[in-house]
Amino acid sequence: MIRLHDTMTREKRPFVPFNPQRITMYVCGPTVYGRAHIGNARPPVIFDTLARLIRHEFRPNSLVYARNVTDVDDKIIAAAEAEGVDPSVITERYERFYLDDMGALGVTPPDIAPHATQEIPAMVAMIERLIERGNAYAAEGHVLFSVPSDPDYGALSKRDRDAMVAGARVEVAPYKRDPADFVLWKPSGEGVIGWKSPWGRGRPGWHVECSAMIERHLGETIDIHGGGLDLIFPHHENEIAQSRCAHHGLPLARYWVHNGFVDMGSEKMSKSLGNVVTPAELLEQGHRGETLRLALLSAHYRQPLAWTDDLITQAKNTLDRIYRRLEDFGFVDDSDLTRDDISQDVIEALSDDLNTPEAIARLISLSSARSIIASGRLLGLTLSQEERSSRMFFGLTSDDMARVDALVDQRAEAKKNRDFATADRIRDELKAEGIVLEDTAAGTTWRRE
Repeated sequence: MIRLHDTMTREKRPFVPFNPQRITMYVCGPTVYGRAHIGNARPPVIFDTLARLIRHEFRPNSLVYARNVTDVDDKIIAAAEAEGVDPSVITERYERFYLDDMGALGVTPPDIAPHATQEIPAMVAMIERLIERGNAYAAEGHVLFSVPSDPDYGALSKRDRDAMVAGARVEVAPYKRDPADFVLWKPSGEGVIGWKSPWGRGRPGWHVECSAMIERHLGETIDIHGGGLDLIFPHHENEIAQSRCAHHGLPLARYWVHNGFVDMGSEKMSKSLGNVVTPAELLEQGHRGETLRLALLSAHYRQPLAWTDDLITQAKNTLDRIYRRLEDFGFVDDSDLTRDDISQDVIEALSDDLNTPEAIARLISLSSARSIIASGRLLGLTLSQEERSSRMFFGLTSDDMARVDALVDQRAEAKKNRDFATADRIRDELKAEGIVLEDTAAGTTWRRE
């Protein structure tokens, strides 16, 4: 059984979908105004892996996975004005880049990819409903959600009112009834993208987009809502409030799943801080998409991930070790792999709140090529014969590589038994041969100096 850490309850819970025949998952997608950085890639990779697990544990067509595209936003408008083009030029360009980059990382496109600009009627209808029920009000061309009208506001982030107001970086405006109230609809000036509405020409606020798209494509209450840790407040908190009030108190999601940040040492990776590296840049440097994916999966999804050259090297070395094991088994026809070829040990690790480091460690130790390849696919790794043939280890024969792998395994067993003298001796012997060992969360990898 799959167990997931639910942000709402702050505990791991057995995943029991409302309808196992139609499991619903929504993940907040990109705002397409610039090239995605590697930190932006962590949620797509994480939730792609979760989708693969759900489809394995239930059935291939059991999951309806939606990931939205925010294609109307102040940053998009600013980028379009800077280039002197229509906003659609910006959004189409960067959505295409986004899909190419995620595809290179082995991310399967979601079943549904709703675009904000195509969902305006649904947003307007939801806003009208909230006004009718006393949860929203119009003021000076704006419509705002009345936070005091929802007594359960703050249940997800568990912040007190002062912390919520500060954390939301609320705009001070005379038309607000309460400082915490947030925008559902705002006016668009002359020449700025906008749509007709009962409150004048304007465009939606960011938060209402997701609530309306979830309702239209997946239903009032979904099974899983996912995204980055930074979205808990205010974005997901506001989504919950809107949807709950629009749906007579029904919860928006039964499980809330959030991934940790990717950082460049001490700071969260952020375009605004300028400390970013993009998948496109990394691919241009010669790194394979499979290596980058494994690097993103090398730490538990809820933990922070420091993006460094060493991390990429460790991921490459881990992949090399997996490919060496496949070489030991020889050629296998992977066109007829079945669900039964997937290792239960790997499934067990992934089912424990998507414990990818443990799943990778178990993948390395599997005892057949079919099981390694099939289980690798569950992690989004292709482990192809063509790739195996392209990985050359100069100066080492197959027998040499098997001998080094055996010594690495002996050292791991010695460390487990606290026989550090033997472990150190093996490391020193291999070092003398020009073999460098690197201990990682997924196990020990090795490379030639």
